[in-house]
Amino acid sequence: MFVVGVNLDAYDPSYKVISNASCTTNCLAPLAKVIHDKFGIVEGLMSTIHATTATQKTVDGPSNKDWRGGRGVNNNIIPSSTGAAKAVGKVIPSLNGKLTGLSFRVPTSDVSVVDLVARLQKDASYDDIKAAVKEAAASGPLKGVIEYTEDAVVSTDFVGHSASSIFDAKAGIQLNKNFVKLIAWYDNEWGYSRRVCDLLVYAAAQDKKAGL
Repeated sequence: MFVVGVNLDAYDPSYKVISNASCTTNCLAPLAKVIHDKFGIVEGLMSTIHATTATQKTVDGPSNKDWRGGRGVNNNIIPSSTGAAKAVGKVIPSLNGKLTGLSFRVPTSDVSVVDLVARLQKDASYDDIKAAVKEAAASGPLKGVIEYTEDAVVSTDFVGHSASSIFDAKAGIQLNKNFVKLIAWYDNEWGYSRRVCDLLVYAAAQDKKAGL
């Protein structure tokens, strides 16, 4: 499993099957990496407010997954399970077992948002956190993958956005220097598709170097 900007260096040309993880993992993992590398994440809970997907029902009906999953998407907020937070532990091993989460499916066509509540190992002000994300967005392996905004944005502002994770500096809150809630937006269709292309390009280049 790979997330662009987070663990591409773990790719091996001998792999026959690879995964680009989920759109939500692609939003959460870059943000978690920045925070964990700088301040340390002791533990965290994630919620994603997720746009409608093709697997959902337009009207109430049966569901192979769970009862709620069969309810009509057009007029419901539907709690659902997600493995996105746990998957972060697969691409950032030092976070394995420290994150879990859930999803709320909502009746919008595109763009979702991650809400990460984390307990930090090191003291950090909210300004410290903003500075760390802003720096990661400006240069290095996460440039273009994670972005930073202080605009008063809403979900439709991110339709067609190419980044995996757009940190909303004005939406986050802090209880104390070790306990924060961080918000990041993502176009769960277009942004994710861009990362699939990035992974394929990277894998092809590595395979070529290996003479495959």
